[in-house]
Amino acid sequence: MSDMRRRLGKSTKWVVKVGSALVTNEGRGLDIDRMRDWVAQIAALHGERRRVTLVSSGAVAEGVKRMQWARRPTELYKLQAAAAIGQMGMVHAYEAAFQRFGLHTAQVLLTHDDLSDRRRYLNARSTLRTLLELGVIPVVNENDTVATDEIRFSDNDTLAALAANLVEAELLVILTDQAGLFDADPRGNPEARLVSEALAGDPALEELCGGGTGGSLGRGGMLAKVRAAARAARSGAATIIASGREPDVLRKIAEGRPVGTLLSPSQEVLVARKQWLASQLQSKGRLWLDAGAVRVLKEAGRSLLPVGVTRVDGDFRRGEIVICLDPDGQEVARGLVNYDVREAQLILGQASDRIEALLGYADEPELIHRDNLVLT
Repeated sequence: MSDMRRRLGKSTKWVVKVGSALVTNEGRGLDIDRMRDWVAQIAALHGERRRVTLVSSGAVAEGVKRMQWARRPTELYKLQAAAAIGQMGMVHAYEAAFQRFGLHTAQVLLTHDDLSDRRRYLNARSTLRTLLELGVIPVVNENDTVATDEIRFSDNDTLAALAANLVEAELLVILTDQAGLFDADPRGNPEARLVSEALAGDPALEELCGGGTGGSLGRGGMLAKVRAAARAARSGAATIIASGREPDVLRKIAEGRPVGTLLSPSQEVLVARKQWLASQLQSKGRLWLDAGAVRVLKEAGRSLLPVGVTRVDGDFRRGEIVICLDPDGQEVARGLVNYDVREAQLILGQASDRIEALLGYADEPELIHRDNLVLT
């Protein structure tokens, strides 16, 4: 038992994510008995004064089953219909299971727009925190009924990581149909070994995943889980990827036992505003930086000035999120820009004292102030 696992077992804020394959028993309809088992474990944690947010996939898969479709549809309107149908059954099942322990639940449906807008992000955070303070179990899912391809999360693993950020969780538990992350595909290699502990964000972990995608029921996969762990680590949360079919898996984690794969954060916790910036999946534009500007951002932690920008892409307004790229096109940071795209194109490569002459005014000497910028 490692010290990290022992400490995480005693932590008080958890996010637990359960995938579609588990919730729907590989598409055969809601696995009520297994859902009740997870609920019983969460209720036990709640009784120990831990506050748990549950992120559950399964609405679309349950809708597909209820409609007796042979496979998950690809058309967006059918997926949205399936989500609306399946959400009813999934939430009712959780509500009934938690009520057996005298616990109230709350349905929380989110889209990316809810977290990309600063005001809506703060509202979502306040709602979730209030629910937890009231002793209510939030059941979070993506609002698939209204989400479009442009505004949806890539998978519920990502949503779970962002939920961990919202509630400032210390631990994200991703329950899947695998025992954890292996150094090879265990389905085809009997010599594959479980990775017990590693650092979240280590590029070698993505190589182990091989770029695989999820099954026909969901959109995730081990790669998505590893990336979610890296995202959760930005706000200081550790992640444990474990099998949801292992008996008493949450209890074992609470006891600090070596269950699944532990991915620990390797960096200090970001302040709340920078947590929000780092969590944004969508941006309105891109700024290409020269090598000197990249070095200043990374090594000196300073603001981005127009003189270090070589190219501007996109269609953004003042205050919107843009991505900063190095000369090779690799993302190095993102932040809230002080000028719109037209103005940025006029002042790129120029010294800050030239802004007023070029634009007729000068709001800020920086293109992105360091307080509104986060390295990625």
